Amino acid sequence: MAKYIGLDLGSVTCGVSASDTGFIARTVKTLRFPQDDYEKALDLVLELCKEENPELIVLGYPKLLNDEVGVRGHICEEFKELLESESGIEVVLWDERYTTKIAEEILLEADLSRKKRKKKIDQLAAVQILQTYLDSHGNK
Repeated sequence: MAKYIGLDLGSVTCGVSASDTGFIARTVKTLRFPQDDYEKALDLVLELCKEENPELIVLGYPKLLNDEVGVRGHICEEFKELLESESGIEVVLWDERYTTKIAEEILLEADLSRKKRKKKIDQLAAVQILQTYLDSHGNK
């Protein structure tokens, strides 16, 4: 059972990471759902929460470079509210700027093929989101 879950919500996928200890985030899986079907995405995340029973969920918050909140950010705000309401678990929005870029660089350094990178990128971005949260909160 994971103490923390990290989510990187996209328009057709949701990368998932977890941490059992509060120190190190690890990849879990990529959830796939129909384009912009956030109700289905919510159902998939709620199923995952039943399996993992986390104390806290860290949801990537895609703010714009100028610190404003765009369309994707508003989608995440709504998703956060629904997820908290349905699961009863606290959800924290966490700035995800650059996490996909960092994840892509890690996968390129690992010399993975484009196909393999595509399968792992969302999970690794979720790891970056959760890990930066854990690092900034000094969880023990």
